[in-house]
Amino acid sequence: VTIVQEMVRDAFDLGGDLPIDGRQFDRRFEPDETFRLGSFEAKALSTPGHTPACVTYLVGDAAFVGDTLFMPDYGTARCDFPGGSAPSLYRSIQRLFALPDDTRLFTAHDYAPNGRAVAWESDVATQRRQNLHIGGGIAEADFVAKRQARDKTLETPALMLPALQVNVRGGRMPAPAPNGRPYLKIPVNWL
Repeated sequence: VTIVQEMVRDAFDLGGDLPIDGRQFDRRFEPDETFRLGSFEAKALSTPGHTPACVTYLVGDAAFVGDTLFMPDYGTARCDFPGGSAPSLYRSIQRLFALPDDTRLFTAHDYAPNGRAVAWESDVATQRRQNLHIGGGIAEADFVAKRQARDKTLETPALMLPALQVNVRGGRMPAPAPNGRPYLKIPVNWL
Protein backbone atom coordinates (compact mmCIF):
# COMPACT_ATOMS: atom_id res chain seq x y z
CA VAL A 1 0.00 0.00 0.00
CA THR A 2 2.88 2.39 0.64
CA ILE A 3 4.01 2.01 -3.00
CA VAL A 4 0.61 3.26 -4.17
CA GLN A 5 0.61 6.02 -1.54
CA GLU A 6 3.97 7.26 -2.79
CA MET A 7 2.82 7.26 -6.44
CA VAL A 8 -0.38 9.14 -5.57
CA ARG A 9 1.41 11.60 -3.29
CA ASP A 10 3.83 12.46 -6.09
CA ALA A 11 1.23 12.54 -8.88
CA PHE A 12 -1.14 14.79 -6.93
CA ASP A 13 1.63 16.87 -5.30
CA LEU A 14 0.28 16.07 -1.85
CA GLY A 15 3.60 16.48 -0.03
CA GLY A 16 3.26 16.16 3.74
CA ASP A 17 -0.54 15.95 3.48
CA LEU A 18 -0.18 12.23 2.78
CA PRO A 19 2.19 10.24 4.98
CA ILE A 20 3.31 7.16 3.06
CA ASP A 21 3.72 4.69 5.89
CA GLY A 22 0.26 3.10 5.78
CA ARG A 23 -0.90 4.59 9.11
CA GLN A 24 -4.25 5.49 7.51
CA PHE A 25 -5.28 1.84 7.58
CA ASP A 26 -6.58 -0.03 10.61
CA ARG A 27 -4.61 -3.14 9.68
CA ARG A 28 -2.06 -4.01 7.01
CA PHE A 29 -1.18 -7.61 6.29
CA GLU A 30 2.16 -9.07 5.35
CA PRO A 31 2.11 -11.36 2.27
CA ASP A 32 0.65 -14.75 3.22
CA GLU A 33 -0.09 -13.62 6.78
CA THR A 34 -2.76 -15.64 8.55
CA PHE A 35 -5.26 -14.00 10.87
CA ARG A 36 -8.51 -14.72 12.66
CA LEU A 37 -11.84 -13.58 11.26
CA GLY A 38 -14.24 -14.47 14.03
CA SER A 39 -14.00 -18.24 14.33
CA PHE A 40 -12.35 -18.60 10.90
CA GLU A 41 -8.69 -18.66 10.03
CA ALA A 42 -7.97 -16.43 7.04
CA LYS A 43 -4.92 -15.74 4.91
CA ALA A 44 -3.98 -12.57 3.05
CA LEU A 45 -2.47 -13.50 -0.32
CA SER A 46 -0.59 -10.79 -2.16
CA THR A 47 -2.04 -10.73 -5.71
CA PRO A 48 -0.58 -7.65 -7.41
CA GLY A 49 -1.20 -6.77 -11.02
CA HIS A 50 -4.32 -4.62 -11.18
CA THR A 51 -2.42 -2.46 -8.68
CA PRO A 52 0.66 -3.27 -6.61
CA ALA A 53 -1.46 -3.36 -3.44
CA CYS A 54 -4.05 -5.95 -4.50
CA VAL A 55 -4.83 -8.69 -2.00
CA THR A 56 -6.91 -11.87 -2.04
CA TYR A 57 -8.38 -13.09 1.22
CA LEU A 58 -8.54 -16.86 1.56
CA VAL A 59 -11.09 -18.07 4.12
CA GLY A 60 -11.74 -21.79 4.21
CA ASP A 61 -12.76 -22.90 0.72
CA ALA A 62 -13.44 -19.33 -0.43
CA ALA A 63 -11.12 -16.72 -1.92
CA PHE A 64 -12.21 -13.09 -2.13
CA VAL A 65 -10.23 -11.96 -5.16
CA GLY A 66 -11.15 -8.28 -5.40
CA ASP A 67 -10.44 -7.08 -8.95
CA THR A 68 -7.86 -9.74 -9.83
CA LEU A 69 -10.38 -11.93 -11.65
CA PHE A 70 -13.87 -11.21 -12.87
CA MET A 71 -16.45 -13.76 -13.93
CA PRO A 72 -15.00 -16.06 -16.62
CA ASP A 73 -16.98 -14.41 -19.44
CA TYR A 74 -15.50 -11.00 -18.58
CA GLY A 75 -11.91 -12.00 -17.87
CA THR A 76 -9.35 -10.26 -15.73
CA ALA A 77 -8.63 -6.88 -14.22
CA ARG A 78 -7.05 -4.13 -16.24
CA CYS A 79 -3.40 -3.42 -15.50
CA ASP A 80 -3.03 0.17 -16.69
CA PHE A 81 -3.72 1.76 -13.32
CA PRO A 82 -0.77 3.36 -11.49
CA GLY A 83 1.72 0.61 -10.70
CA GLY A 84 -0.33 -2.04 -12.49
CA SER A 85 1.50 -4.85 -14.27
CA ALA A 86 0.16 -7.49 -16.65
CA PRO A 87 3.06 -9.90 -15.93
CA SER A 88 2.41 -9.54 -12.19
CA LEU A 89 -1.31 -10.13 -12.71
CA TYR A 90 -0.56 -13.28 -14.70
CA ARG A 91 1.62 -14.65 -11.90
CA SER A 92 -0.96 -13.69 -9.25
CA ILE A 93 -3.70 -15.51 -11.13
CA GLN A 94 -1.50 -18.57 -11.55
CA ARG A 95 -1.15 -18.56 -7.78
CA LEU A 96 -4.94 -18.57 -7.47
CA PHE A 97 -5.19 -21.30 -10.12
CA ALA A 98 -2.92 -23.46 -7.92
CA LEU A 99 -5.64 -23.54 -5.23
CA PRO A 100 -7.90 -26.61 -5.14
CA ASP A 101 -10.32 -26.82 -8.10
CA ASP A 102 -13.39 -26.37 -5.92
CA THR A 103 -12.12 -23.22 -4.19
CA ARG A 104 -14.90 -20.69 -4.55
CA LEU A 105 -13.81 -17.36 -6.01
CA PHE A 106 -15.76 -14.23 -5.12
CA THR A 107 -15.26 -11.14 -7.29
CA ALA A 108 -15.54 -7.55 -6.12
CA HIS A 109 -17.96 -6.57 -8.89
CA ASP A 110 -19.39 -7.84 -12.15
CA TYR A 111 -19.98 -6.17 -15.50
CA ALA A 112 -22.62 -8.72 -16.62
CA PRO A 113 -21.65 -8.91 -20.31
CA ASN A 114 -24.22 -9.70 -22.98
CA GLY A 115 -27.08 -8.96 -20.61
CA ARG A 116 -26.59 -11.96 -18.35
CA ALA A 117 -27.62 -11.68 -14.71
CA VAL A 118 -25.10 -10.24 -12.28
CA ALA A 119 -22.89 -12.93 -10.75
CA TRP A 120 -20.23 -12.91 -8.06
CA GLU A 121 -19.06 -16.49 -7.55
CA SER A 122 -17.11 -18.94 -9.68
CA ASP A 123 -14.48 -21.53 -8.81
CA VAL A 124 -10.86 -22.22 -9.65
CA ALA A 125 -11.57 -25.06 -12.10
CA THR A 126 -14.09 -22.99 -14.09
CA GLN A 127 -11.82 -19.95 -14.21
CA ARG A 128 -8.83 -22.05 -15.24
CA ARG A 129 -10.82 -23.55 -18.15
CA GLN A 130 -13.09 -20.73 -19.26
CA ASN A 131 -11.71 -17.32 -18.28
CA LEU A 132 -11.86 -15.14 -21.39
CA HIS A 133 -8.37 -13.68 -20.90
CA ILE A 134 -6.38 -16.31 -19.02
CA GLY A 135 -8.24 -19.62 -19.25
CA GLY A 136 -7.15 -22.65 -21.21
CA GLY A 137 -3.51 -22.55 -20.19
CA ILE A 138 -2.54 -19.36 -22.03
CA ALA A 139 1.17 -18.55 -21.84
CA GLU A 140 2.33 -15.48 -19.92
CA ALA A 141 3.59 -13.63 -23.01
CA ASP A 142 0.28 -14.17 -24.82
CA PHE A 143 -1.73 -13.04 -21.80
CA VAL A 144 0.43 -9.93 -21.35
CA ALA A 145 0.05 -8.98 -25.02
CA LYS A 146 -3.72 -9.53 -24.91
CA ARG A 147 -4.14 -7.67 -21.60
CA GLN A 148 -2.03 -4.69 -22.66
CA ALA A 149 -3.81 -4.40 -26.02
CA ARG A 150 -7.21 -4.43 -24.30
CA ASP A 151 -6.11 -1.92 -21.65
CA LYS A 152 -5.18 0.56 -24.39
CA THR A 153 -8.83 0.60 -25.50
CA LEU A 154 -10.28 1.32 -22.05
CA GLU A 155 -11.28 4.76 -20.83
CA THR A 156 -10.01 6.05 -17.51
CA PRO A 157 -12.86 5.50 -15.03
CA ALA A 158 -14.77 8.73 -14.37
CA LEU A 159 -14.04 8.77 -10.64
CA MET A 160 -10.49 7.41 -10.79
CA LEU A 161 -8.70 10.59 -9.73
CA PRO A 162 -10.91 11.35 -6.72
CA ALA A 163 -11.07 7.68 -5.71
CA LEU A 164 -7.27 7.33 -5.61
CA GLN A 165 -6.97 10.25 -3.21
CA VAL A 166 -9.55 8.79 -0.84
CA ASN A 167 -8.42 5.15 -1.15
CA VAL A 168 -4.80 5.90 -0.17
CA ARG A 169 -6.14 7.58 2.95
CA GLY A 170 -7.95 4.45 4.07
CA GLY A 171 -11.33 5.74 2.85
CA ARG A 172 -11.02 9.14 4.49
CA MET A 173 -11.28 12.54 2.82
CA PRO A 174 -8.23 14.84 2.81
CA ALA A 175 -7.78 17.18 5.76
CA PRO A 176 -9.76 20.40 5.41
CA ALA A 177 -8.05 23.46 3.96
CA PRO A 178 -7.88 26.65 6.06
CA ASN A 179 -11.41 27.51 4.88
CA GLY A 180 -12.71 24.31 6.49
CA ARG A 181 -13.39 22.43 3.23
CA PRO A 182 -11.53 19.32 2.07
CA TYR A 183 -10.35 19.38 -1.54
CA LEU A 184 -9.38 16.76 -4.07
CA LYS A 185 -6.75 17.65 -6.67
CA ILE A 186 -6.98 16.94 -10.38
CA PRO A 187 -3.58 16.59 -12.08
CA VAL A 188 -3.65 17.46 -15.76
CA ASN A 189 -2.37 14.78 -18.17
CA TRP A 190 -1.20 12.33 -15.51
CA LEU A 191 -3.00 9.20 -16.70
